[in-house]
Amino acid sequence: MELRHLRYFVAVAEAENVSRAALKLHVSQPGISRQIRDLEDEIGFQLFERSAKSIKLTNAGKSFLTEARAVLQRAEEAVKTARAIATGELGELHVGYAPSPTSRILPPTLRAFQLELPNVRVKLHDFSTEEMIASLRGGKLQIAFLVRPISGMLRGVNFEEILRDPICLAVSPKHPLARRRTVSLADVVREPIVIYSRAEYPEAHEELTEMFANSKTKPRIAEEHDGVASLIAGVESGTGVALVPESIACIAGPRLKLVRVMPPPPPLVIGAAWSKDGLAPAAERFLKCARSVAGTIK
Repeated sequence: MELRHLRYFVAVAEAENVSRAALKLHVSQPGISRQIRDLEDEIGFQLFERSAKSIKLTNAGKSFLTEARAVLQRAEEAVKTARAIATGELGELHVGYAPSPTSRILPPTLRAFQLELPNVRVKLHDFSTEEMIASLRGGKLQIAFLVRPISGMLRGVNFEEILRDPICLAVSPKHPLARRRTVSLADVVREPIVIYSRAEYPEAHEELTEMFANSKTKPRIAEEHDGVASLIAGVESGTGVALVPESIACIAGPRLKLVRVMPPPPPLVIGAAWSKDGLAPAAERFLKCARSVAGTIK
């Protein structure tokens, strides 16, 4: 038994006429009659009472009609659901993100995406850079938004720059440098530095090394932190200062004072990463929303 057998049967039952059913289905009358008889032979009982001038459902046929309609309806729903998943309009999207660097772009991207695809559930994962890259390779994440990883980490992963975030010096509001409009790298290097942990955020240490490559004095790291919340607490407590993206203000608020560094260090490059196997349709739509949002951020 195939779905076409059920479609032919339902059409004949509703029309109570083989010719009209054949016309509706755009098939020949002998063809539809043969399919109905094949169906009856397979199920082992008659669906119709036939006479020279009419065709009517048997009692068994009436019962079978209800079930056949339900099967066809369920098959149609299954196709619609699968098509929606295939086109990215339904399902679940797993997105990795770095909280501080993506604080300006991720919330508006989520809003734009949910307006466009309200039936896709987005699950956010606050992972370290290494965890995001590994999860993209392993298929746990479909897309991630993060600081550009060091080149050696990008094996098997695509990376696209989305926006650039200026680097500032974060200090406690009571720190002497908090009264300054600008600071130089020479000012910064005299202070103890609070930074993200090397194990989980190797790119932060690489960027710090590059920033002070031409300095005779190398920066002194006072503390390493595994997340933005503890880094903010470390700076706020006066343990040290931190070179951070300007977007950290979205999270820290008045707890930290941000001071411009002159001349400006290279900005932080924020972007999207995904497996080289390609983007799922929903992830592709999410990336499109992020690109659009990035164009509105100055």
